[in-house]
Amino acid sequence: RSLSMDYAILRDLHIGTILATLILFLLRGFWMMTDSPRLKDRWVRVVPHVNDSLLLFAAIAMLFVAGLNPIDQPWLMAKIIGLLAYIGLGTIALKRGKTRSVRVKALIAALGVFAYIVAVAMTKQVIPGMT
Repeated sequence: RSLSMDYAILRDLHIGTILATLILFLLRGFWMMTDSPRLKDRWVRVVPHVNDSLLLFAAIAMLFVAGLNPIDQPWLMAKIIGLLAYIGLGTIALKRGKTRSVRVKALIAALGVFAYIVAVAMTKQVIPGMT
């Protein structure tokens, strides 16, 4: 197997787990807004974390296989900073927000940050659309 094949497999895993992350976040956000008891189901508290761990593994492995250092690649650093913002906003949206209004605003902001991260990944630009 070649390194490019390994990278392609990791990239596909990374993209698949990104899609699962988005679907699970939207589902949990919907359940939060509708006060669904399903938000407390065991699988809802476990599966997203397992998926996100796989996502992180694939990301780190891709960096290793490609020989990339986020410190040397501003767009990668932007993705990491965006990820931290997404995680923070996501915890406010799904757990820590004191009111539904705060949680919904955090949910919308988290989705905006998610879109930014995807745009950075696709363009490899800190400010997508700028060259």
